[in-house]
Amino acid sequence: MKQTYSTKEKIKLLFVLLIPILITQLGMFSMVFFNTIMSGKYNATDLAGVAIGSAIWNPVFTGLSGILLAVSPIAAQKFGEKKNKEVSSVLSHGIYLAVIIAVIVLLIGFFLLNPILDLMNLPSTVRGVAYEYLIGLSFGIIPLFVFNVLRSFIYALGKTRVVMVILLCSLPINFILNYVFIFGRFGFPELGGSGAGYATSITFWLIAGMTAFILKTQHPFSNYASLSNFKKFELSKSMEILKIGVPMGLSIFFETSMFAVVTFLISKFNITTIAAYQTALNIVAFLYMIPMSISMAQTVLVGFEVGAGRYKDAKSYAWLGIYLSIVIAIVAGLFVVIFRTEVAGFYSNDSAVIILTGKFLIYALFFMISDAIQATALAALRGYKDVNIAFIMTLIAYWLICLPVGYFLAHETNLGAAGYWIGLTVGLLAAGICLSIRLIYIQKRVFNNAQLKEVI
Repeated sequence: MKQTYSTKEKIKLLFVLLIPILITQLGMFSMVFFNTIMSGKYNATDLAGVAIGSAIWNPVFTGLSGILLAVSPIAAQKFGEKKNKEVSSVLSHGIYLAVIIAVIVLLIGFFLLNPILDLMNLPSTVRGVAYEYLIGLSFGIIPLFVFNVLRSFIYALGKTRVVMVILLCSLPINFILNYVFIFGRFGFPELGGSGAGYATSITFWLIAGMTAFILKTQHPFSNYASLSNFKKFELSKSMEILKIGVPMGLSIFFETSMFAVVTFLISKFNITTIAAYQTALNIVAFLYMIPMSISMAQTVLVGFEVGAGRYKDAKSYAWLGIYLSIVIAIVAGLFVVIFRTEVAGFYSNDSAVIILTGKFLIYALFFMISDAIQATALAALRGYKDVNIAFIMTLIAYWLICLPVGYFLAHETNLGAAGYWIGLTVGLLAAGICLSIRLIYIQKRVFNNAQLKEVI
């Protein structure tokens, strides 16, 4: 990364970081897509088992990996301050935390996985596939969490293209492994849907190994990835990551779990409504990768400029990310609304599902704009390492606004399931407005403190 002097240079640097991150996110999405599609090609029972396993794992992974994402803003600020030794310490302690968290997850899973599956009252065949899928996936938890630290560290240095290349190289391997283990090819056992878990785990080991090799051997990463840094463990360094990471992780967890609860509540409606809601949600979730990728680049850039003491540049990146995300959300949202019937037709041949999905997608336009604002405002605050108040704001928005408003509109008015879309939109918009106000306050406070130091 480097200092920029004009808006044009800032936009260019933002896109240089953003595009590889977006491609990487699409690559990660593709792995889940391979698991689902290939399990479905095997049989419907295995598809259901993999879906259940993924539903259990995803909130856990997104929440806990969110803790490790704190490596990005912390390392970016240290990098901006040119504190190379402290940058190295962030990397080593992030990896220690990744291993510790992964081991804790494995231990909890050992005791709670069966009771959780029992509570779901699943058919025995589906339960068996879900259990075996998660067992297979568990072998890759440690490298997955370590990879998230390595990825966050690489992003902090502004070298996002490296991770993109690694993910793109791993996708064909993941596809082949899924084919081999699910269908039992080339002499390997036929594992069905559970084979997707083992295939994904092997892929995680491969990705983590490739990333670690690049960090150890390639400049500028090798300057920070010395093995000597792992000889010393300091609790204070780990606590610095946890202090920023825990609110980040909880915020992500409560957001993903909120959508899980809405999905559960929607399941009380008829099959057409459930199918239409899931279709619309999948479309919106896919498009959300754009503001999410902007937010990841934005956190790094804001953190880097704050660390370098260039607070005006940090402010520019913060609002540039927000404005860009809003514009893209409007363009993408209008495209989806205008072609909602055609888009829904990719997912279903049922005319009733297509029509209802189209109605949901009209609400999705406003949902996407609200989500774009809150995601990027939150990311900018993370660049300033301001996470505690932001976490409280998002918690209130998700659980005290989104869900109650959505439930009321869905069950106490004639809106039906569309009420949940309105509730989600209102809550996310409230979060976006409050986070933006918080961002303005933090930027003024940081700027005033900097001026005071200059006077002193």
